[in-house]
Amino acid sequence: MNKKFIPQFFYIFKSRYTFKKFFNDFSAGLIVGIVALPLSIAFAIGSGVKPEQGLYTAVIAGFLISLFSGSKVQIGGPTGAFIVIIYGIVQKYGYDGLVIATVLAGIILIIMGFAKFGSIIKFIPYPVTVGFTSGIAFIIFFSQIKDLLGLSIENVPAEFIEKLLCYIENIKTINYYSVIIGLVSLTILIIWPKITKKIPGSIIAIILMTVIVVFFKIPVETIETRFGNVANTLQIPRFPVINLNIIITLFPSALTIAVLAGIESLLSAVVADGMTGERHNSNMELIAQGIANIASPIFGGIPATGAIARTATNIKNGGKSPLAGIIHSIVLLLIMLFLGRFAKLIPLATLSAILIFVAYNMSEYHFFIKLFRSPKSDIIVLIITFFLTVFIDLTIAIEVGVVLAAFLFMRRMANVSKAGYITNSLESKTIEEEDDNKSIKKRKIPNEVEVFEIYGSFFFGVTEYFKDTLKEIEKNPKVLILRMRNVFSIDATAIRALEDLFYKTKKDGTLLIISGIRSQPLFALQKSGLIDKIGDNNICADIDAALEIANNLISSKNQK
Repeated sequence: MNKKFIPQFFYIFKSRYTFKKFFNDFSAGLIVGIVALPLSIAFAIGSGVKPEQGLYTAVIAGFLISLFSGSKVQIGGPTGAFIVIIYGIVQKYGYDGLVIATVLAGIILIIMGFAKFGSIIKFIPYPVTVGFTSGIAFIIFFSQIKDLLGLSIENVPAEFIEKLLCYIENIKTINYYSVIIGLVSLTILIIWPKITKKIPGSIIAIILMTVIVVFFKIPVETIETRFGNVANTLQIPRFPVINLNIIITLFPSALTIAVLAGIESLLSAVVADGMTGERHNSNMELIAQGIANIASPIFGGIPATGAIARTATNIKNGGKSPLAGIIHSIVLLLIMLFLGRFAKLIPLATLSAILIFVAYNMSEYHFFIKLFRSPKSDIIVLIITFFLTVFIDLTIAIEVGVVLAAFLFMRRMANVSKAGYITNSLESKTIEEEDDNKSIKKRKIPNEVEVFEIYGSFFFGVTEYFKDTLKEIEKNPKVLILRMRNVFSIDATAIRALEDLFYKTKKDGTLLIISGIRSQPLFALQKSGLIDKIGDNNICADIDAALEIANNLISSKNQK
């Protein structure tokens, strides 16, 4: 297998793996397993599925992500980012629809990995990432109001507006015991890290609130009252029935899961790199996520990805290799097998408090606010992505955000790209710098020669400006020198514009000379065949060589 596609796990024993390293991995895996327990249950319930399905995901997907990961310390499992997507899919297509969408997402992720999209996916604009992450956090917070307030609502709508109206209609059913349990749980989550970070506050909140609710028989909804008993064994693998119609229907949802899993896992890996000084293999990471997301729903789980908070916890507690992540999944499996039956007693108000706390941490509100100091175009992308995530759909939000950011970027590039005649006839419009050693002002230009220069990226957003500027010349020159020394990239539209220019100059009897062309534009023009048409002799290294050809041509014509 290509070394680029070898998981980090297979490098563990190639280096000196000591008992001390194993102990560090074991203790880190144990702690992360305990941290992941309440989160896995909470994420599952928040997503509209059974609590044990979150545990299945953490065990199966967590194990496979660590086994095949491109990062040494990545911890995988269910995350808050998927709550919105999963809930919407389950409401619309049922759990079977979610299974198929997740399997398809896994296949997409594997293809993305082998296609080496690991680096490309990182180019999603920052305002888009912050916009949909903050939007997801807001929806998670809003979706937990029902359980926090103990509202008696059988089926909560997936859409934001309908959900808001549903809350308003049922506000009279508020359970003040749930409110108190939820607020006390939230207080523990906020205060406990100031006491100690060795034991997660979520575990303390769950144990304490569960004991209080059971001992005092407080009338609040628990996992048992809503879901019944929590399964304490792994589910037998069940393969979904897939046909072309189902694939077409669920492909948009699958693509959203794949893109979000890719973004979240690579962000987590980048954060891990910053904490450890290591470098992850982004393509192998995508493949690992794909394998995990194919297996997870087959065993009754939900979509999974790299979890930033759990990965950071792993590193802070001494995790050095993928073995820590594997131990974390084994710890969760043992807890589920031997203590899973007690999970049914957990009050839902406490789980809602945990999710609200997670939503607050993932909201990145300080980055959201800070982005309002950015250029207006970035602010527009941020706001549109946020509101589309909240009010419409996460898939549309990501698509529109990326496309809008791309258009605004191209507009910005077009604004900084320049083109114009820089010979004596248009000195007032020169775009050269006074101290430029290659400046036309420092050279003598024959009257029948025109020099035209392009600055910046020469792409489709600039070509119309290029064509309009070319029309400024009133009389056809004998020689037109096109300077491209400051053009670093060119696209197909710009190549077509140059072809049009070549045919026009040929028709007008004008010699076209290109000077100072760089490697990427030169390669593109060679591949298109335009260099052959212009002639290798008319491609010059610099302006002096181009002027020499122009002078020789004019001199020879004048002698005739």
